[in-house]
Amino acid sequence: MLGSPVRYNGTDLLIDHPLLKQWQQQNRLVSICPEIAGGLATPRAPAEIIQGDGDSVLLKQTTVVNSEDINVTQAFISGAEKALQIALDSSCIVAILTERSPSCGSSIIYDGSFSGVRKTGMGVTSALLHQNGIRVFNQHQIDDLGAFLSKEANIT
Repeated sequence: MLGSPVRYNGTDLLIDHPLLKQWQQQNRLVSICPEIAGGLATPRAPAEIIQGDGDSVLLKQTTVVNSEDINVTQAFISGAEKALQIALDSSCIVAILTERSPSCGSSIIYDGSFSGVRKTGMGVTSALLHQNGIRVFNQHQIDDLGAFLSKEANIT
């Protein structure tokens, strides 16, 4: 969201939002791509969680597979663990992650069929952060995040 080309297709997802710019200028953002942190390259084949969500991946009940039918579960778990460690080391209470990603989706992910069908669920990193008390917002909820920080954490 900060302009680094880390998406599976080698592009960025730059978000032009005044709060994001403000927090970046205040050096309040910690940037990580869990998939790259887990050892995946950019670009890379798209991946989806097969018959489950991030919680079921973390419980080893299902896998993350890319469109070339390669199991990339361990890279997703490793990246999620690294993201969690960075969040804990930085005393993060919230995260802004990319919706629909098998790592970062906070409420919607793809269904594992590689057909573009979406379903309710969290990605692997979102699930791990959530399990550890870190509230996850997506790129469409930056205003909601700002309101949450102002009200709940008394941060502006």
